[in-house]
Amino acid sequence: MTQIVKENGKTIIKTDKRIDTMNAGQFEKDIEPALQEQGVDLEMDCTELNYMASSGLRIIQKTMRAVMMKRGKFKMTNVSPEIYKVLAMTGFTKFMTVEQRAE
Repeated sequence: MTQIVKENGKTIIKTDKRIDTMNAGQFEKDIEPALQEQGVDLEMDCTELNYMASSGLRIIQKTMRAVMMKRGKFKMTNVSPEIYKVLAMTGFTKFMTVEQRAE
């Protein structure tokens, strides 16, 4: 279950264990309200995330674009080495902040 919390002026999306074809649509609906705010400071906390399919990458890209269009900030934190590797291979780490979790 995706959680959205406000903390010190920041909106934090806490992901579930997986973003895949089965739950990507629901994940996208869950985070939609967080993308409406002008100048939002959005952090996607990936502490629990251990698998992301291409449908998840599409949502990450769409989220980043929506935040940028509203002059906000977006970053992913606590990303596992495996998911970081996928983000790096697909070029995401070149145009967004992605912080790996300490292992």
